[in-house]
Amino acid sequence: MAKKIPLKTKDNSKDIKNKSAFAEMLDQAFNKEGSLEGNVVKGLIVGIDKEHVIIDVGLKSEGRIPLREFSVGGQPAELKVGDTVDVFLDRMEGRDGEAVLSREKAKREESWVVLQKALEKQEQVAGIIFGKVKGGFVVDLDGATAFLPGSQVDIRPVRDVTPLMGTAQPFQILKMDRIRGNIVVSRRAVLEESRAEARTELVSNLKEGQILQGIVKNITDYGAFVDLGGVDGLLHVTDIAWKRINHPSEMLQIGQPINVQVIKFNSDNQRISLGMKQLEDDPWKNIEERFPAGSKAKGRVTNITDYGAFVELEAGIEGLVHVSEMLWTKKNLPPNKIVSQSQEVEVTVLEIDASKRRISLGIKQCLENPWAKFKETHNAGEVLQGEIRNIAEFGLFVALSEEIDGMLHMSDLSWEEPGEEAIKKYQKGQVVEFKILDIDSEKERISLGMKQLTEDPYESIQVNFKKGDVVTCTISAIKDNGIEVDLGDASGGWNGFIKKADLARDRSEQRTDRFAVGEKVDAKVLNLEKASRKVNLSIKAREVDEDKKAMVEYGSSDSGASLGDILGAAIKKTQKKEE
Repeated sequence: MAKKIPLKTKDNSKDIKNKSAFAEMLDQAFNKEGSLEGNVVKGLIVGIDKEHVIIDVGLKSEGRIPLREFSVGGQPAELKVGDTVDVFLDRMEGRDGEAVLSREKAKREESWVVLQKALEKQEQVAGIIFGKVKGGFVVDLDGATAFLPGSQVDIRPVRDVTPLMGTAQPFQILKMDRIRGNIVVSRRAVLEESRAEARTELVSNLKEGQILQGIVKNITDYGAFVDLGGVDGLLHVTDIAWKRINHPSEMLQIGQPINVQVIKFNSDNQRISLGMKQLEDDPWKNIEERFPAGSKAKGRVTNITDYGAFVELEAGIEGLVHVSEMLWTKKNLPPNKIVSQSQEVEVTVLEIDASKRRISLGIKQCLENPWAKFKETHNAGEVLQGEIRNIAEFGLFVALSEEIDGMLHMSDLSWEEPGEEAIKKYQKGQVVEFKILDIDSEKERISLGMKQLTEDPYESIQVNFKKGDVVTCTISAIKDNGIEVDLGDASGGWNGFIKKADLARDRSEQRTDRFAVGEKVDAKVLNLEKASRKVNLSIKAREVDEDKKAMVEYGSSDSGASLGDILGAAIKKTQKKEE
């Protein structure tokens, strides 16, 4: 048995008397029936050294408890010999013969009693979150350890609980199991209760346009939830600032106090929409005065898309530079190949729609216009040379300078050949000579021609062949639908054609097999088709004209001659002339 430490007092008889009275008190409390182990008992401090407190609980030997178990809030305990304290009796005698006592377990047992009463009365208890475990956190409830599930920390999920740890928080006890030593608490239940009270008062006085102070409670990709004191409102990312921000965290952080304005309040579902930028002056006010159409300004590229780039002219003022307004040439380049993020660029204000908060900007307008420059230095009709840069189905693109190309349509390649045939003769990189046909700098089009370098054969054929002329031609080919004829050197390369219906006046004679290649025929010119470079002729029309003429010259209503006689006389006269 360990040696008892004598009490250092001047009057030992007085201490013995107190000890005897304490023993009587224990006898009354437990009636000396049954074991005291596993219970909280009263103890008398009989000694204090540097590390331990010696306590007599009325057993054969005293017990020792570390001084640190009596500290409160990290501060040394104020103890003196003769004080009575509650301690937990683990065992009546340990290996060294002393009673095994614990102040911490006694405090825990005391806390359990208090917590049990709080649970029965549904009262809140104070605790401190001091650790994290799987599925939640551990909370110190004045000596008793409780489990706080992650779902019960707050009304909404909280990503970072660090600001809540180490500080006293109110909790609601959800469940207690004394046998297993389990306690489950909820901070969310407390918040919901206080929130309901605050919500009722706040919502009853809430009005659109009202300015409130709140604290950023949570941040998402689309905005931030702001605690207005019992009720949360949503601050959408587009209402945080007039300027473009990609994520709310660029301007806000959890726990930050901010001033907000109530933009919209739905009393039915009690949803509150908030705004921060509404507390500042609208930068779009008097925008036309600061950035008139046609003026130049400098800005920073804030966003690049497939169709253009957004440029910030000043805080809250962004305009769109459409891809078509970036360069005078190279229209197929994507915007990210022309400008880069955060690049400072010079732009021209093209158009402003203040009601829709839209500004159209242009970058190319700040650069020299190569189309206008070409028009200043060249004229239609001028002959130039250039390299074929590209060949399309409809024509050739020919280099006019390093930046711009001219269009040489296939219909302007040759007078003699169809465009589809003529274009096959050219290759990419080939240098060709051409004439400028038209310059349209506004539409950024320059039309070119190659066949215009020579005289149009149509002009010469118009001189040699006119509609109504009777010409002698040679049959060059016989087709099912008619015959092709050669008009001779005077045609300038044009072909003649006589349709089957125009081969004879009589229907029975309108047969192609009546004719042979190389045979000469006389036919009347019906029309000239410039597009197909073809002269349409008719033997039938010539015969009809001859009949009419014979009637006029040889016929008479008084002579009594028949039509056959008249025609016979006309034929004989013609034969005599030929002889």
